Amino acid sequence: MTQDHKILTTTIGSYPKPDYVPTPDWFKTDSTLSEEVVSEYNEYLKEKDQSIESLLNEGVNEVVREQVRAGIDIPTDGEVRREHYINYHCRHLEGIDFERLTQKSMRAGTWIGKVPTIYKKIEAERNHFLTRDYKIAQSATRQPVKITLPGPMTIADSMYDNYYGDEKKLGKDLAEALNYEIKALASAGCNWIQIDEPVFARYPQKAVSFGIENLERCFFEVPKRVNQCMHMCCGYPDKLDNEDYPKADPSAYHEVAEAVDSSSIQFISIEDAHRHNDLNLFEKFKQSTIVLGLIAIAQSRVETENVIRVRLEEVLGHIDKQRLIAAPDCGLGMLPRHIAIAKMENLAQAAKNM
Repeated sequence: MTQDHKILTTTIGSYPKPDYVPTPDWFKTDSTLSEEVVSEYNEYLKEKDQSIESLLNEGVNEVVREQVRAGIDIPTDGEVRREHYINYHCRHLEGIDFERLTQKSMRAGTWIGKVPTIYKKIEAERNHFLTRDYKIAQSATRQPVKITLPGPMTIADSMYDNYYGDEKKLGKDLAEALNYEIKALASAGCNWIQIDEPVFARYPQKAVSFGIENLERCFFEVPKRVNQCMHMCCGYPDKLDNEDYPKADPSAYHEVAEAVDSSSIQFISIEDAHRHNDLNLFEKFKQSTIVLGLIAIAQSRVETENVIRVRLEEVLGHIDKQRLIAAPDCGLGMLPRHIAIAKMENLAQAAKNM
């Protein structure tokens, strides 16, 4: 690879929903896994009709094109259809009751709330749903669209287990159910697939013990042309510009780096804008491509192109340019739309000028 190699840009998942999209949105509540959103979405599903489908399709197309206009090379569908990045997928899994909510402590004790209950063996529904989401999003652009899914450990930490009593077994069944949908996505032509495992940062020892193995199981028998990605952030705050939210300790990245780097996962997305990582972290990745968070997703200030470029230059002293992709820390769904656009534009311009 020559020094002229272009640093690609991508987004991570969520994007501010257009005002006309009627989907309930967890970013508009006071807590990240609010029972209020679960109940509201239950009612939304009962009333959903074809007119709403048309609005969702329009919203997806709009946010994909907006990302591309801002300079993003690999946009997502913006998770426009999703009330929540975890629950949306879990509603398509057998064995989880969304009417029966049980109180649980999550994210290493940083949050307590009522969540859906696992009551029998987890299996995928036979009807694929993400292939539809992908095809609608991909119809909006010639750029490759990335589709995201919640990972086994993150799902398990977000549900109340009243059936398994065994984290490893639960994770294995979740991975196999996710694999069913991922293989369908690949068959539909999706070449960028990302699994979100933010709880790796909360439980790094579990991640190394069995989380990465289940992450690989998610991609079992997926064609080599598919770019296998995982996202590991340190957690969303409960509201914009809250600097005191108990995010995961970024030292967790150091604890899992070598294990995930030696796995079959090719692209590893980490946050760096909210809190810069120690630069020696990047030297622990010998073969993986790092999707580097360079814009904060819960701060209203807009990073300048120069600020982004300076951080890129620092990181490039510790990892090859061809193994770096520029991105936000996490999903952009918490931000006002005009701020999200401004941040993406500066990100894209900084990457282009490296």
